[in-house]
Amino acid sequence: MTSIWTQSIKQADDVLHQELAGETVLLNLKTEHYFGLDPVGTRIWQVLGETASAESVVQRLLDEYEVDEATLRADVERLIGELIAGKLVTVAVTA
Repeated sequence: MTSIWTQSIKQADDVLHQELAGETVLLNLKTEHYFGLDPVGTRIWQVLGETASAESVVQRLLDEYEVDEATLRADVERLIGELIAGKLVTVAVTA
């Protein structure tokens, strides 16, 4: 498996998302996979939708949150892995 740090990551077209009170609910219409995000997960989802890059997510969130980079990278990698497994995002290797 290729590292998420060298992939373009896009929110899947067949996923609905709705923010409710700072949290986000995701639903893959094809698989009927449901996923809930806490406020930090919601922010990762939002930035990922704007940038399509795990590296960009980390850089943006380092500016927004008081967190060390290693912890943030681990959290972003874990969440993106879960989103990939749930077919909530699509990935493509970047050149």
